[in-house]
Amino acid sequence: MYGIDILMKEHENILSFTGLLRSICSGILEGKPVETSLLRECVDFARNYADKHHHGKEEKVLFRIMLENMGPVAEKLIRNGMLVEHDLGRLYVSELEKAIEEYEKNPGTEPKLDIISNAVGYGALLKRHIEKEDEVAYTFAARALSEDQLKAVDDETESFEKQAEDEGVQDKYESWIRQKIK
Repeated sequence: MYGIDILMKEHENILSFTGLLRSICSGILEGKPVETSLLRECVDFARNYADKHHHGKEEKVLFRIMLENMGPVAEKLIRNGMLVEHDLGRLYVSELEKAIEEYEKNPGTEPKLDIISNAVGYGALLKRHIEKEDEVAYTFAARALSEDQLKAVDDETESFEKQAEDEGVQDKYESWIRQKIK
């Protein structure tokens, strides 16, 4: 179950990221300066690690194989649950980026509020989403997919990981989050 295991390992990095977002927002509330460069790094991590790398692997590999092989229950779980939440996360990140841009043009209370609300909302969404994936979606896949289907998940995940590794994705973002949460 390499494919599912690697997704769960990535969840640990993403949960660390949600803690970082919360800490940044707490600091802003306590009067610390808004570090737009750090917030832009967070947007980069969200888009390229949490979404493109992690959600990309789920959508192109695990969820696709689940949809192809597990019937209406998987259809409902994936299309009406997991994919909707992926899209909602993308909206939060887009709105966070707009709030950062607005703050840079016009530093004030309202752009700060938009930064905090979108960053905290995104983090809360990710935490609930990860819990559902770990406890429901992944467990369901591990139990309901055949050995051959799980092997396909593993093989395709390995290929996805290799390509990302060649591009330096894991090294860049996993070292970034480790450095930020020290």
